Amino acid sequence: MGKLMFITIAIAVLSGLIGERIVNLRKRCLASRELVQNHLPNCVLLKNLENGSEDITILGNGLGFISSGLKYPGLANSGLPGKIFSLDMQDPRMKPVELRMPRNFDLESFNPHGISVYTDPSDDTIYLFVVNHPHHNSQIELFRFVEEDFSLVHLKTITHDLLGSVNDIVATGVDTFYATNDHYYTHEILKGVVEPLLAQPWSNVVYYSPQDVKVVSDGYYMANGINISPDKSYIYVADVMDHNVHVLERKEDNTLVPVKAVALGSLCDNIEVDPESGDLWLGCHPNGWKLLMFDPKSPAGSEVIRVQNIHTDKPVVTQEYADNGEVIIGSTVAAPYRGKVVIGTIFHKALCCDMK
Repeated sequence: MGKLMFITIAIAVLSGLIGERIVNLRKRCLASRELVQNHLPNCVLLKNLENGSEDITILGNGLGFISSGLKYPGLANSGLPGKIFSLDMQDPRMKPVELRMPRNFDLESFNPHGISVYTDPSDDTIYLFVVNHPHHNSQIELFRFVEEDFSLVHLKTITHDLLGSVNDIVATGVDTFYATNDHYYTHEILKGVVEPLLAQPWSNVVYYSPQDVKVVSDGYYMANGINISPDKSYIYVADVMDHNVHVLERKEDNTLVPVKAVALGSLCDNIEVDPESGDLWLGCHPNGWKLLMFDPKSPAGSEVIRVQNIHTDKPVVTQEYADNGEVIIGSTVAAPYRGKVVIGTIFHKALCCDMK
């Protein structure tokens, strides 16, 4: 009788703990949040991107790159291999073009996530860094873009023990970058179930160069998007589960020193930086619980947050776009370019709108 009672009490305690953790997770996911529509003018859905546009970055000349087809554990996906597209923002047709991949590259397992572009100032060569998750692993693919025939040349694959669960990346040279690890564990069950329930600040940022790989910032609940200021002096990191963006100062040895965190009020994913104003544009999940529990009848919404004057005492945080899932589902990125903004999603469509 005593043993049975002990087991009963233990089960009750465990159930209570799990219940409390689920309640906490729902709170972090903003599960009770209702979104009010806030659409931008002259919005057009982009062609060829029905299977997602998780990350988008646009160069100063209007040339954009898009990663499509992400298969992320626990989230909906098409099941098809990933692709990389280019987009000419100066072409009024606004039609993404699929880039031709090298024959010696494993396309069947290609699972692109965050991307970053580095233009070599010595010869204007464009290098594309792509976070790739073949078979749910994490590695970085380095490509050279060939504009003449819209193709990519694969230069190398980068792996390291410190790059175990990479989400996003920002290039700082032809083979150097900062990257975010969104989880501590690499096992699917541990990172997909146990870690979210524990909700501990175990996520980090890693600096990589061929000579030096090190953790340069930690203490995040889920480090996600990462980008760099126009003057290259600061790194910005979005902590999606803590609803804020961190500002970190770069040092000569590439370590990062925390400066501040700015509250966003949403689960923000990737970060794009306007090269002229320095404004941050973030694609966000207004209700992360809906994204996790995906129901086509009640889809996850999309939100775009803009942060102006982030280095001042009073940064300005504004909601630039909001949709309840009727137009686009699960926004992850908002890339600005000369009065327009391109909004991408995990597994749904992509939208280009005029700014207000």
